Amino acid sequence: MATSTQNNQQMPNAHLHELFVDELKDILGAEKQLLKGLKKLSKAAESDELKQAFDQHYNQTEGHVERLKEVFSSMNMSARGKKCKAMEGLLEEADEIIDSFEGDPALDAALISAAQKVEHYEIASYGCLVTYAKLMEHSEAEQLLQQTLDEEKQTDSLLTDIAISSVNESAS
Repeated sequence: MATSTQNNQQMPNAHLHELFVDELKDILGAEKQLLKGLKKLSKAAESDELKQAFDQHYNQTEGHVERLKEVFSSMNMSARGKKCKAMEGLLEEADEIIDSFEGDPALDAALISAAQKVEHYEIASYGCLVTYAKLMEHSEAEQLLQQTLDEEKQTDSLLTDIAISSVNESAS
């Protein structure tokens, strides 16, 4: 399953390289899928604050796609994603939530729940990628991936703040 033009045997922890590349393709596909999902979440949200958070994350996600392309480029590889089955499932669940809670006072709370599941998946993915990049001494990739990981954590925290400050109480 050779996916790189690099001589994998010369890098530290070369046994992680194929896993790293596969995970990069997966998260690139996931981020592209998420762009469509965030539009739906924003459209469904009732709270202006939540709509704004989804719109902000959409713009951030566009940056994540570009940053992933830079990661591939830093390793002399073309950026090719693959369909991420996990993101597909998370977004299907978000669609079900939209359908099930439309018109319900708990809709925004349910949307935050769905969005945080996505964020936690992304945080786990980027956390592993940062670790792999570090172990293989792909310092540019590590830095780029860490930047995205930090942004994903900030988004998760923002969603929690919105839930606690207004949305959850509005649902009760």
